[in-house]
Amino acid sequence: MSLKARLQDDMKTAMRARDAARLSAIRLLLAAIQQKEVDGQTTLDDAGVAAVIEKQLKQRRDSATQYAAGGRADLEAKERFEISVLEAYMPAGLSDAEIDAAVAAAIASTGAASAADMGKVMAQLKPALAGRADMAQVSARVKSALAS
Repeated sequence: MSLKARLQDDMKTAMRARDAARLSAIRLLLAAIQQKEVDGQTTLDDAGVAAVIEKQLKQRRDSATQYAAGGRADLEAKERFEISVLEAYMPAGLSDAEIDAAVAAAIASTGAASAADMGKVMAQLKPALAGRADMAQVSARVKSALAS
């Protein structure tokens, strides 16, 4: 079953269970997927759907951070709940050791020696790790590896 079909089934299940919060999160995600398909005039495969989910997760994390800074615990809790719903649809994440190994391999294959070469390393890592690791954390690890 494709990821999009699983989302649609889960939306129906949430409707039947009258789980309004989960239903809202899934509907927002399906709307973002549909918008991406309309904009690109194509049908997204699982990788494309995962990219949309990752973008939505990033937006929710940023919003939760802003709500926390603004003292809006109610809205922050809503965003955190939506994050937990969306994370269930992401592929299994990589462990810290796997990310470090991928960073080391990318640095070795590109011949990067300084922070100026960070772009080359990230260009190689992004397609391999997208959706399976937080790219902000990967970037920080690359930066620290190149600095040492």
